[in-house]
Amino acid sequence: MRYLPLTDTDRADMLAKVGVDSIDDLFADIPEKVRLKDPVDLPKRASEMQVECQLSSMAAKNTPASSVPFFVGAGAYKHYVPATVDHLIQRSEFLTSYTPYQPEITQGTLQYLFEFQTQVASVTNMDVANASMYDGSTGTGEAVLMAHRVTKRKKAVLSGGLHPQYREVVEGLSNMADDQVVSLPADPTGTEDILSQIDDETSCVVVQSPSFYGQIIDLKPIAEKAHEKGALLIAVFTEVVSLGLIEAPGTQGADIVVGEGQSIGNGLNFGGPYVGLFATRQKYVRQMPGRLCGETVDAEGKRGFVLTLSTREQHIRRDKATSNICTNSGLCCLAFTIHMSLLGQTGLSKLARINHANAVSLKKQLAAVPGVEVLNKAYFNEFTVKLPKPANDVVEALAAKGILAGVPVSRLEPGKASLENLLVVAATEVNTDEDRAAFAAALKEVLA
Repeated sequence: MRYLPLTDTDRADMLAKVGVDSIDDLFADIPEKVRLKDPVDLPKRASEMQVECQLSSMAAKNTPASSVPFFVGAGAYKHYVPATVDHLIQRSEFLTSYTPYQPEITQGTLQYLFEFQTQVASVTNMDVANASMYDGSTGTGEAVLMAHRVTKRKKAVLSGGLHPQYREVVEGLSNMADDQVVSLPADPTGTEDILSQIDDETSCVVVQSPSFYGQIIDLKPIAEKAHEKGALLIAVFTEVVSLGLIEAPGTQGADIVVGEGQSIGNGLNFGGPYVGLFATRQKYVRQMPGRLCGETVDAEGKRGFVLTLSTREQHIRRDKATSNICTNSGLCCLAFTIHMSLLGQTGLSKLARINHANAVSLKKQLAAVPGVEVLNKAYFNEFTVKLPKPANDVVEALAAKGILAGVPVSRLEPGKASLENLLVVAATEVNTDEDRAAFAAALKEVLA
């Protein structure tokens, strides 16, 4: 007999309690165009063996990132992760641990979260960091909400160089809260006049550097103008390795720094889970979302760690909370912390320099291909090229030749003709001389 815990009367009572007529009304905030009209086209039942065989057959159609020259970036990067990282995070005490609300039995988890916070604060040059967000995009949305609380204003200005998916998260959260968002047009060249958009009503300015298009942005004049108008500067990054070479956002005057930490310790993982990094100034610490681990001493004077400044209940009671996020990407944090500990400051700097050198080499080779224009003068390990053909078609043709060439901007910014021929490419330490030569040669053939 099927287990049916709720009767029709139970369901009707629950719908009446929340004030809607049907279950469909609960999904009213989801745009109708993205809702399924019919059930998913899948068999109603199959054996475990049949499911495994079918899914394996489907998976075999994929091209693994490690099997071909790979230049995809745009917020998710292929870096080498030392075997030590996976070995340690799969220890049972880490892999199966849950929330560290009882410090007397979770000192190990609390300590690595404390170390994680210290590392994030160090590389961003900020006063304090939390114990992670889900990813860079949700962290950016939370940063905007935090800025509204601090400034008592409701207007956010988003740079045209902000990752399109990060922008969509901010716009989605702001729409639900009736906050104002000014999203500037796409800025592939890094020449937008964002200063003119900052006024006395502005709560925060959100600027990504390196930008989605790989442009390195000088944050100092933006910070000065924002502070002059009583607004906060939110500095965003998607490639944390860049902080090993580029001046830290905190040094440039950022009030909140947020970004994606996937590049350190975490693989591509089919798009997630990732780990959001979030840091701010000490004076704003009580408005910072997420968990915060602190160092203390116990009754015997021994060093210990504990969650501090907020309790779990703060994140459950929505009307009192700084955030509705009540957990974090703990295992991904640990992977980040282990890899960062293995690198150290010198290792991170060396890794960043290798990334940049590989990108310089790739840029020279691609720029030599007839019809290709590189839009960046300054970049880290990622840049944008303008092609004589639609970038999406070129990428598909290159994939057929065994080259994963990058991300067409049109995939994330559909319907914008001026961006149709733009391709964002990334080069990291995993790319070889042969990979870069193969990319340039294949691109020349496709464009001929």
